[in-house]
Amino acid sequence: MKHPEYQYLDLMRDILDHGVRKVDRGTGDASYSVFGRQIRFDLSKGFPLLTTKKVYWKGVLHELYWFMSGQSNIKYLVDNNVHIWDDYPYRIYLEKSQKSKVKSQKLPEDVFIDKIKMDAKFAKKWGNLPKIYGELWRKWPCKSKDLQGKPRTIDQLKWVIQEIKDDPAAHNLIVNSWNPEYLYTMATLKDASRFPICHNMYQVNIIDGKLSLQLYQRSADIFLGVPFNIASYALLTLILAKVTGYQPGEFVHTFGDVHIYELHLNQVKEQLKRAPKKFPNIRFNNGFKTIDDFKPHYVDLIDYDPYPPIKASLSVTGGLYDQNLKLIKKLKAT
Repeated sequence: MKHPEYQYLDLMRDILDHGVRKVDRGTGDASYSVFGRQIRFDLSKGFPLLTTKKVYWKGVLHELYWFMSGQSNIKYLVDNNVHIWDDYPYRIYLEKSQKSKVKSQKLPEDVFIDKIKMDAKFAKKWGNLPKIYGELWRKWPCKSKDLQGKPRTIDQLKWVIQEIKDDPAAHNLIVNSWNPEYLYTMATLKDASRFPICHNMYQVNIIDGKLSLQLYQRSADIFLGVPFNIASYALLTLILAKVTGYQPGEFVHTFGDVHIYELHLNQVKEQLKRAPKKFPNIRFNNGFKTIDDFKPHYVDLIDYDPYPPIKASLSVTGGLYDQNLKLIKKLKAT
């Protein structure tokens, strides 16, 4: 049988051959896009942590825990030396610093991140990214009040787990991160999120005693982001299967706009020269029974033998368009 990783590699070839060039209006970064694709992995046949380049497993673990625990401040990630989310809070910081015209506030990014780690007050002010995945999964904001008169929130993820236990035949097991109230020009300027929600909805389903999960990702950076997304949501599938008492089924990854950034073309061509190796496996070393009991160190990754990593720069595109973004990008470079 063809190695399942070829689905990913073939999709990169598809984009190289058929992708249409687009330019982000905020950053000027170009990408090559196709629309409407799908890959799927049978989790009984290995864990889909890509082998044709080493995937940052520590980052996958801590980011998923960050989401699952409902957090939205990057301090947890920074404290664990995971820096994949550093750019977005720093971009907001630069934007506000530019508007304040107080030059002494414009810290270099490395100094900014160090202050996030060492200064709790500074982290509380500048490290938060409201209305992103963890908050929306676990504390979706409502207009209504609870019985105590406090702002009401919805724990979508906990609801899905309880619904699986109450009604395994349910067709409505969806967790959504796409809230128009806070996105793009649908939002007021005050409420608009500066971070673009990319992997915006997933659905869980039980078939023949197996739990499967399908992710819809409206925008996907196939070189840097997608390997991370595959591993993260495949692991989430395994965790949900464990806490609900089912065997793991499939992780299905459905894409809207899936693209290669122009600055990643050489790296993609290098990766395509590599033949996939055997997928690793996941073992849980703790008998946790709820998602709130889960901790990253409860996961053992077994027999992961990838090719070396291929480094590339992150393109911080999308989100709320602001004419000042080009200036902010220039500020970061100086």
